[in-house]
Amino acid sequence: MTSVALLATLDTKGPEAAFVRDLLRSFEVPVVLVDTGCIGAPAVTADVSREAIFDAAGTTLSDVVREGDRGKAVTAAATGAARLIAQWHAEGRLAGVLGLGGSAGTTIGTAAMRGLPLGVPKVMVSTLGSGQTRPYVGGKDILMLNAVADISGLNRISRTILGEAARAMAGLVRFPAPAQPSAERPLVAATMFGVTTPCVQHAQRVLEAAGYEVLVFHATGNGGEAMEGLIADGLIAGVLDITTTELADELVGGTLTAGPERLTAAGRRGVPQVISVGALDMVNFGPRQTVPDRFRDRKFHVHNANVTLMRTTPAENRQLGEEIGRKAAGATGPTTILVPLQGVSAIDRAGQSFDDVEARNALFEGLRATHGNVPLIELDQHINDPAFAEAAAHELLRLMTR
Repeated sequence: MTSVALLATLDTKGPEAAFVRDLLRSFEVPVVLVDTGCIGAPAVTADVSREAIFDAAGTTLSDVVREGDRGKAVTAAATGAARLIAQWHAEGRLAGVLGLGGSAGTTIGTAAMRGLPLGVPKVMVSTLGSGQTRPYVGGKDILMLNAVADISGLNRISRTILGEAARAMAGLVRFPAPAQPSAERPLVAATMFGVTTPCVQHAQRVLEAAGYEVLVFHATGNGGEAMEGLIADGLIAGVLDITTTELADELVGGTLTAGPERLTAAGRRGVPQVISVGALDMVNFGPRQTVPDRFRDRKFHVHNANVTLMRTTPAENRQLGEEIGRKAAGATGPTTILVPLQGVSAIDRAGQSFDDVEARNALFEGLRATHGNVPLIELDQHINDPAFAEAAAHELLRLMTR
């Protein structure tokens, strides 16, 4: 029988966790209460003790208490919870995960959730639910429910929110998603930005006509992270990585980075991939006044009131080209790099605000220096030209059917 794992620090959230547990049981949903606390005595009895959590993390509760470092305790609890939850899922014992917490509980609960594949119910009641949730959600399907008030005692607010969480989890468990069709089309992942939309949409039509289902990811940091996660989970048959702009934000310090592991999952799994250099002419920031002062002398394009684009320099482009070349060269599966010599975004072409031949050439030189044995195909076209999109799509089809 599968059960919902209910994660909470029972020294500080005991009565609240018991309230949710009892609601789930009243809905005839099996639940296992997991104690992820370490400081005070648990207020209610857990089904899985805190000792088991820290054992799974490779340490002991007594060692954690003796050290007295709350940050290290939370990190260990997150590690242990993630390992136990992954094990229960692998054993077919897990119906879903529901977590309650402030900053520590949210860190622990979502660490366990992020280790699970898409489709496994994940609900996190958090005092951080209305803020910047990306560090907790990452690229996974985690439902973050704002606690509104602190999770400290049972009152008219907490009962309402905790009741919503219990009903949401009960609904997800008792009304599972229908079985997927047996003859699904293979999945292709593609990356797109507003300035590369014509290219990706044209390539998407070519791939769909060839019998593939295309998942398009908005290259805003979270999009690239989500795509890398799905590739790592083994769900993707091919990758059309047209828009690698998140690498520029990671390098320069923009707001839309997907982290240093971007452009690695397909290479590690041996998934066929076509890589291009879409939107590497730009680094993303918020409103103009939020751009760090160290960039005050750079070239900018105000996309709208909330988005400011900064042109990458020749030196930055050289580094980006070298990084892409190195990552492509290290891939274990079929890989091709496709280069649009006439521009890498809608605003990087003759007469547009980010047109910069020197920067483009530096990007291409970086690629040429590091791509190794991976084919580097240079086309005298702009990235949004239909011919470039068709070349990218057909090259990916060739790699996938090799």
